[in-house]
Amino acid sequence: MKIFDFFKVAPQYLIPKHFLSQLMHWFMQVETPWIKNTTIKVLTKIYKIDVSEALEEDINTYPHFNAFFTRALKPDVRPVDYSSDVWVSPVDGLISQSTPIDGNRIIQAKCHDYTVEALVGGDIEYAKQFQDGESAVIYLSPKDYHRIHMPTDAKLLSMTYVPGDLFAVNPATVRNIDGLFARNERLVIRFENEHGPFCLVMVGAIFVGSMETVWEGKITPEYDPVLRHWDYSDRNLHFEKADEIGRFNMGSTVVLLTPNGQLPELGQIRQNTPIKMGEKIASYPTKTITDTDNDYSTEE
Repeated sequence: MKIFDFFKVAPQYLIPKHFLSQLMHWFMQVETPWIKNTTIKVLTKIYKIDVSEALEEDINTYPHFNAFFTRALKPDVRPVDYSSDVWVSPVDGLISQSTPIDGNRIIQAKCHDYTVEALVGGDIEYAKQFQDGESAVIYLSPKDYHRIHMPTDAKLLSMTYVPGDLFAVNPATVRNIDGLFARNERLVIRFENEHGPFCLVMVGAIFVGSMETVWEGKITPEYDPVLRHWDYSDRNLHFEKADEIGRFNMGSTVVLLTPNGQLPELGQIRQNTPIKMGEKIASYPTKTITDTDNDYSTEE
């Protein structure tokens, strides 16, 4: 471990991460005007947040810091690629990893990887659907827009809350904490469309005061020590591309998983590519036209 990384990572093993995250969640709900306005101004300056993109630019109108942090954007600042063969990024962020899944293993960083079944909470049969598939990891920093949207049209099948740790998800931690995304608490959200299944995983982190979805509301905190599962297969919950599906407080990570052959481009993106919600992240492969697909022969 490099000395700079050491001082960023080692203390995380010692500090009470869940307690500090609960404290942050409480602080983000403080409505005292001078406290929340000062906090918004300071962090906007530190993280260079572009308030001009917000639907509501006046910071005084937000009831607390969390409302500002999960602010809505003006309709025209995130144009969406609605091409039928295109997946769009579900979030603003940095594509920190994009790689084919090697059997059941996903490369996190040099000398560090984790299994698909560990990421999805130990569901071995579900994990098998992504054998030799594709994966992409998108890191959201505090400056990014923190609502999560659909990458493509699909039906919601189920969701699982997987309890875990709350390490930071910054690059230094990714480089040095083995199996980071399969160790932190997370929401494993399962979808399906005409192309097959896919999975979107919301990964929690220290100071991520809460994770929530549009269909269940706030999931954390409280931090439950046991796995929780919601089955939506009989509720016919369909979402269209770019529909909002959830929110993070503070920075965190989204992991996308697709089966073998469904979306090869998802595992071929240059590392550390910045992306905005609504921009193309990958497209379905073009169907190869064969002689049997188009037989133009005629009888004489």
